[in-house]
Amino acid sequence: MHLSPLAFVLCFVLFSLISVFFQSFFLHRYSAHKMYTMPLFTERIVHFLTWVIMGSSYLVPRGYAILHREHHAYSDTDKDPHSPHHVPDLFTMMWNTKKRYGQICRRRVTIEPRFEDGRYPQWGLVDGIGNNRFFRVVWGAVYFAIFWLTVTVWWQWLLLPIAFVMGPVHGAIVNWCGHMYGYRNFDLDDQSRNTMAVDVVTMGELFQNNHHKYSDRANFAGQHWWEIDPTFQIMRLLDFLHIIRLQRPKKTDFKLVA
Repeated sequence: MHLSPLAFVLCFVLFSLISVFFQSFFLHRYSAHKMYTMPLFTERIVHFLTWVIMGSSYLVPRGYAILHREHHAYSDTDKDPHSPHHVPDLFTMMWNTKKRYGQICRRRVTIEPRFEDGRYPQWGLVDGIGNNRFFRVVWGAVYFAIFWLTVTVWWQWLLLPIAFVMGPVHGAIVNWCGHMYGYRNFDLDDQSRNTMAVDVVTMGELFQNNHHKYSDRANFAGQHWWEIDPTFQIMRLLDFLHIIRLQRPKKTDFKLVA
């Protein structure tokens, strides 16, 4: 079933948006920050869907949560696991992030108790499969097969490597652009910025300055009427339907530099 170039690109963009949504909704706002609650059964469904959608680039919630909490505590200092201000280029930042994430997942580094509090989803079966190299290769083969069946123009193959590492690509965009480019609503001690006023590309994640100011607030936008956070709007709908319950912002057990 070959797709036209336009249809192929639209499908790839949709895949990217769904992937970054689950990364933001489940890994970031739930696993790292507990901005909402949900029953264990619902959590399992979302956890499973996160693995299916992210596929070969799936990130274990524990590893993601600890890494992200370290980022907030040491934002843009030399202890930040993924600051663009202490590396020569984007790829070095991505590689350093990968190494730190791997050390956390393999439990080869000592984690500060304020980051390792157990308040993140843990599902040994899914996380074990999702973080297994063999199954990552299997997902890669699935992506290759999908491309083989749908590609009609040679340049479409250039998107395949991005599909393999979609999760890290989204993380790199947020951590690099969100601390390098854009405007600031708040004068913090770090270099966080809001890259776009209406962020659809990363589903609200590029409101980094707002998020670093209010790290427990589910709405990353909202400082101005024209700031829109798509993930939060979906969370509001899920809260209205009683699928999740949004939490009132509260003080976290890790502090920002600011």
